[in-house]
Amino acid sequence: MIDGLRIKVCGLTTLADAMFAADCGADFLGFIFYPLSPRGITLEQFRAIQPKLPAGRIVAVSVSPTVEELRAFAEAGADFFQVHFPADTPLATVQAWSQAVGPKQLWLAPKLPPGTDVAAGWLPLADTFLLDTFHADKFGGTGATGDWAKFARHQQAHPEKTWILSGGLNPENIAAALHASGAKFVDVNSGVESAPGVKDQDKLTAFLQRVREG
Repeated sequence: MIDGLRIKVCGLTTLADAMFAADCGADFLGFIFYPLSPRGITLEQFRAIQPKLPAGRIVAVSVSPTVEELRAFAEAGADFFQVHFPADTPLATVQAWSQAVGPKQLWLAPKLPPGTDVAAGWLPLADTFLLDTFHADKFGGTGATGDWAKFARHQQAHPEKTWILSGGLNPENIAAALHASGAKFVDVNSGVESAPGVKDQDKLTAFLQRVREG
């Protein structure tokens, strides 16, 4: 945590990048279990490095997983479960995710088209919500900035929840993003990379320095 702001570095694919992020001050380390992502890794790859990762800080990122997949992530050593899903996903499906891992461990990341807000029915099912940039054909990782005003509105309306700002954050825009959104928790991915899944140490260091500077 830096000056009360929590940071998740996502899209990690190697132990070296994960440990560098942790050593720099990242509170959470995100690993993507989604085959269509250029930053995706397999459970086998994750299991190979998991014993050396810091305990209590690992986030398994997936897209519309089955309950069995969530349980497999947990068994492999994930601590939290960030689930991306279309806004029209049946409520019963979201309820099943919550029951499988618990509201405290579930981070819901709904794919919200412009003009669509977080559904009231989702709020009791998770303590944490991540708002990413909307893209019709993708679930995150676009490098495009999101709707910071929309994020601020959700955070103000539901302060009892944890809200994570994601989407296109980088060393150049993080100060403006924090000012516009009021975010207390941010997720950075492509904005600190030299290539998909390869973190750039200089960019990540600069990002964290800009956070410290406010």
